[in-house]
Amino acid sequence: MSIIDTYSKAGVDTEQEESSMSGLINHVKRTWPFSGDIAKVKLDIGFFANVLDIGNGIGLAISADGVGTKILVAQMMDKYDTVGIDCIAMNVNDILCVGARPITMVDYIAVQNADPWLLNEIGKGLYEGAKIANVNIPGGELAQVKDMIRGPREGFGFDLVGMSAGIVPIDKLIVGEDLKDGDVIIGIKSNGIHSNGLTLARKVLLEEAGFSVGKYIDDLGTTLGEELLKPTHIYVKEVLEIIECCKNVKSLIHITSDGFLNLPRVKSNVSYIIDNLPDIPPIFNLIQNLGEVPDEEMFTVYNMGIGFCVIVAPNDVDQVFSILKNNNRQAYKIGYIVGDGKSQVTINPRGLIGSGKRFHKF
Repeated sequence: MSIIDTYSKAGVDTEQEESSMSGLINHVKRTWPFSGDIAKVKLDIGFFANVLDIGNGIGLAISADGVGTKILVAQMMDKYDTVGIDCIAMNVNDILCVGARPITMVDYIAVQNADPWLLNEIGKGLYEGAKIANVNIPGGELAQVKDMIRGPREGFGFDLVGMSAGIVPIDKLIVGEDLKDGDVIIGIKSNGIHSNGLTLARKVLLEEAGFSVGKYIDDLGTTLGEELLKPTHIYVKEVLEIIECCKNVKSLIHITSDGFLNLPRVKSNVSYIIDNLPDIPPIFNLIQNLGEVPDEEMFTVYNMGIGFCVIVAPNDVDQVFSILKNNNRQAYKIGYIVGDGKSQVTINPRGLIGSGKRFHKF
């Protein structure tokens, strides 16, 4: 079996993506004055969501995201009633990261064929995700693009993305601008792979190892397909409660693609020391062992068991854990902040240090 040691070899070049974005971002930012004083852009590109000042001290937080190639696993399983949850989750979890309360999301579904059963199943997941996140879906768009959309199950090719919005008082934005030495990083457990790194997972597990989605894996306690389709956790209820009850929440981080390298997506130039990793979920060990994927790549591509991070001052830690426990969320004190101005992430248990888009061994 060949060694799949990087995401780019599996077909996703995140470093090229980053370097290729500069031209697009330049044009996008040139549009910011067009709305005048009606909706001034409050943040730079790079945060999980941006915020528009819509007057009277109210900010409108906006973000967009999709489900990615998890959709291909859904087609292999012929099971489509959970990917809508993923679409809601990937959007509302990002909205949370600026301290906003998600209120709504619109969806875009591109299909190979407008199959009524397929759309009904996708709708089930969108409904369930919206119910968990306490948001509405006021509309959306369906596009029949047979010449563009293909997939492993003929006639059932589709793509699913969303754009969500939330509200936040302008004076209560949470963007990590006052992080200090000793602030505590609390990691909330993920539900497994969530909606990132499915391209690498499919390459290793389905192509290289030759597993089928129906194969039962003892270490997973379920079939491979069911494990990969586990819906992304929606953290809205507990995080909003933390924001409400803990007046000094410093930073909120959705651990998605780039893994713990998402931590520096804030205003403060500080470093993040991860010194306590909980047990890595079996799905990640399976990918790493079968694909001979190095730690540097695993911790860049995957959440590795932590789906969301809350950073608070030490005196708020107990209250955060109490709220998470009351919401049946498993969480861990995984690290702390160092005010060194370097914007690096160090994962001591694995001997990793990184910044930007890449970890390396130290």
